[in-house]
Amino acid sequence: MKKLLTAQELAELLSLSVETVWRYTRQKKIPVVELGDRQYRYEKEAVLAALAAGDSLVKEENPAVLRQGGYTYQDYVKIPWEPGCRLEVLEGSLVREPSPSVKHQLVVVMLYRQLADFFDGFDPRGELFVAPLDVTLSEANVVQPDLLYISGGRREIILEERIDGPCDLAVEVMSPANRRKDRLQKMEIYRREGIPHYWLADPENETLEAFALREGHYTLVAAGGREDAFSHPEFPEMELDLKRVFHK
Repeated sequence: MKKLLTAQELAELLSLSVETVWRYTRQKKIPVVELGDRQYRYEKEAVLAALAAGDSLVKEENPAVLRQGGYTYQDYVKIPWEPGCRLEVLEGSLVREPSPSVKHQLVVVMLYRQLADFFDGFDPRGELFVAPLDVTLSEANVVQPDLLYISGGRREIILEERIDGPCDLAVEVMSPANRRKDRLQKMEIYRREGIPHYWLADPENETLEAFALREGHYTLVAAGGREDAFSHPEFPEMELDLKRVFHK
């Protein structure tokens, strides 16, 4: 049985970018083996034969154009799913990051357990979700918050395949590779798109910060460390045990 390659492996073999492999996949210029929804693999000999027989040369996208943006949600949904990575579109630019670490996911799970217990009583019709789940804030911003909450009064934005609009609460758990993105770029996007509550959890420093949208700007309204009980002025009776969230 011939070995099937991932998009990353094929890109390395051909000395191309992964984006170019995806582009040729979307344009049906190279053969692909579909293993499932957006799960593609490639057979080396078949791809080489197709490229050799093609009418046009393999051309890289202009890196400057990629950095300046241009990706939309329609482009995003055509990108093959690649194991070991996570994709978002921020201001029209495609952002590709490694999948989260075990430590990151443990913090997500512990936060989810406590928030689910709280919101079940606070807003029984509301929904709490865990990534990966696409949130389309605009055509040029497709994000996947680690945790997101939709209030019961806004269930209309919950579509079959995504959340279409700003959630009521977005929680990002920072990793060493994405700290700047979460604290600056995504915070600005969430602010501009009108997400009322944005929380940042920091597993390295063992802190949780809660920002609330006040007069168009995010204001820090609550914060706590590993030894603190976390409460929030806009969610009565919320008490999160951060020692459990950041357990060793």
